Amino acid sequence: MANRIGSQNTKRSSAARVTRARAKLRAAGLRPVQIWVPDTRAPGFAAECARQSRLVAEADTRDGSLDFWDATAALDDDAG
Repeated sequence: MANRIGSQNTKRSSAARVTRARAKLRAAGLRPVQIWVPDTRAPGFAAECARQSRLVAEADTRDGSLDFWDATAALDDDAG
């Protein structure tokens, strides 16, 4: 019985700490946001990353339009 009561007190104090922490963050002008990201543990994730990386690398070598931006960035580096 004592374990049950102690557990409830811990849950309440944890909830209270979380509530206070969230209130403090909100007072600082922040808001909570939930985002969904890919599951890196999913089967096939690494293979899909490799596939997309290959596509980007191939596109970079085929597409000359990025050469202008690379050259422009290099000029900015030289000027500064």
